[in-house]
Order: sequence, then structure tokens, then C-alpha cells
Amino acid sequence: MKYLDEYRDPVLARRLLDELRRTATRPWRIMEVCGGQTHTLVRQGIDELLPAGMRMIHGPGCPVCVTPLETLDRAMAIAARPGVILTSFGDMLRVPGTDTDLLSLRARGADVRVVYAPMDAVRLAAAHPDREVVFLAVGFETTAPANAMAVLHAARLGLANFSMLVSHVLVPPAMTALLDDPDCEVQAFLAAGHVCAVMGWTEYEPIAARYEVPVVVTGFEPLDLLEGILMAVRQLEEGRAEVENQYVRAVRRSGNTAAQDAVRRVFRVTDRAWRGIGALPDSGLELAEEYERFDAARRFDVGGLCPVEDPECIAGAILTGAKLPTDCAAYGTRCTPRHPLGAPMVSSEGTCAAFHAAGRTPTRSTA
Repeated sequence: MKYLDEYRDPVLARRLLDELRRTATRPWRIMEVCGGQTHTLVRQGIDELLPAGMRMIHGPGCPVCVTPLETLDRAMAIAARPGVILTSFGDMLRVPGTDTDLLSLRARGADVRVVYAPMDAVRLAAAHPDREVVFLAVGFETTAPANAMAVLHAARLGLANFSMLVSHVLVPPAMTALLDDPDCEVQAFLAAGHVCAVMGWTEYEPIAARYEVPVVVTGFEPLDLLEGILMAVRQLEEGRAEVENQYVRAVRRSGNTAAQDAVRRVFRVTDRAWRGIGALPDSGLELAEEYERFDAARRFDVGGLCPVEDPECIAGAILTGAKLPTDCAAYGTRCTPRHPLGAPMVSSEGTCAAFHAAGRTPTRSTA
């Protein structure tokens, strides 16, 4: 693809690796926040080519994976109701809930549909005025503007049969929560380029200053990540803790102010539960009071939910970087992309799925 191959040049990759080996004098630990970055690191074997002792810690950067089990159970309870069309992105259909998943629910007769944009759900609502159309809205700041525009469009059309089940999460509070953990080993972050394309990087500057950790805004191609790692290591070696931007072709400090305005208009910041991390204050978005009529959680009373995680799944430890997928006794045997026990093996951004796709196997017995 034009303008993409240049970021996958093996000669430049080797030069960056050589420079990294010359620069690093200590076994630094760097966390990439985004699941897309994780997949590139693992698929290309970059994490295994780093200088001896240096380690990438895979963070909670998969929005599907951090969506709380209660939200999934609520979505399935709503989808099971007659007259409801529940819409979602494809990854969400196979994420296990307490008892089943949306794909299995669809096989049993529920009207669950894959959409490629939230506006598709708005169009469905306009085309089916006799049905309730619900969009399961998950994601980081990256997808919030499109979801905000969908709500604004539904309001302009006066649609009374469209609603969203919102489970948006925000990246900076999760980084802070990880750094506040006394067992945290993270010494620098690679921030997600697509999140920063929307939000800019000013939110990371207080984190870098308070915790004295470098933060490098990074793209998703091999050379992006190698350069981002090198920039982070240079800061660590020099004793600096700043926010730097590797992803200059897509990100500026202020971000996309028009997108930010749409998000602020439609949503408000709220506390949010993260799968594997727990409840974090001011770490999510919910619909603002003016648009609460589009809130599916308010519209559909599904009663008390009792979510129960699979006891074998160690998704929480994987999402916080405390363990690798290959540390899980079920990895690759009782838990596979075809029969997942947890979200990290399902999502296209999940760490377990990345390891499995790359053919990574346990280096020791996990029995």
C-alpha cells in the first residue's frame, strides 16, 4: 500500500535496533498502551529482538477486552427482548458473557447485527420505526467522536427508537491507576497514536511530570514502534520525563478540536469499571443529561445482573501487564480464538489473540 511500505523497511528496522542496543545500558521496561501496537510488536517479533533484559509490558489497550462483563450481560439481556435490534462491531459478538455471547444469542433467534459505523445503527432505526435499535458503544477516545455524531444525528431526525449502551473508557486514568500500583514496573509509555490524533497529548504531560515517566506518542507500524521505543529509551538514559511525539504525520499537540467539541457536547465524564482493573474514577464517558433519552441502560430495565468471570481466565492480569498469555494454563488449549474463555483471545486487539496468531507457546509448564 502506498505510503505504508516505507514504515516496514527491514533495513531501517535493523538500524533502529542497532541504535537501540547502543543506547540502552539498563533493562528498561516500557508499556505500549494500545492493542494495535501490541499486535505489531508480537507479529513482527519486535519484542523478542530488543536488547537483553529490555521488556515490553502489554497494557490495557484493547477496548473490547476492558469492557466490563456486566455491560456484556446487559447487552445480551436487551438483545433477547422481542422487537429489539442490537447492533455492534464484529469483535463484540464473540466476547463471552457470564452464560453466552451475542453470536450464540443470534443463533437462537435474537436480532443481533454487525455494523461498521454507529451511523449504520441510526439508519437502521430510521428504516425500522417499529423496532428498538440499540448500538453497543465501546472504545477509547478514538471512537467517541463518531458515536457522538450518531447521537446528534438521531436527535436531529427525532428518532425515538434509537439508543446506545455506552461503555467508553479514557486512557489517562488507566495509566495513572497502573502507576499508582506499588507493584508497577512500567518506566515509560508508548501512547496510542489514534487516541492522540483525537485528544492531543496535553493530558499526558501532568502524568509524565508527576510520575517521572517518559511518554512517547507512537504509530502502529514496525518503524513507528522501534523509533518510539528508541525515543523512550533515550529519555530514560538521559533522566528526562517528557511527552514526545513520534507520530508526527498524524498527531499534533492540540489534537482534533472539532472532534473534542462533539464529544464534550454529547458525553460527560463518569466513573467506569474496567475489566481486569476495577472501577476507576473519572475514567469513562456517559451520555450527558441533554441526551439521556438515548441511553439504553436507562431505557431497558433488565433487572439485577450477576456477572461471573470464568475462573480459569486470567484476563485481568494480562490486561494490566502482570502476566503474559503464555502464563495462562488454558492458553492455546482450553482457550483459543475459536473457543475463547475471555475477551483478550477474541478481539483483534487482544494480547492473547496476538500471541496465538504469532504462534507463541509457553516457555515453561503452566500446569
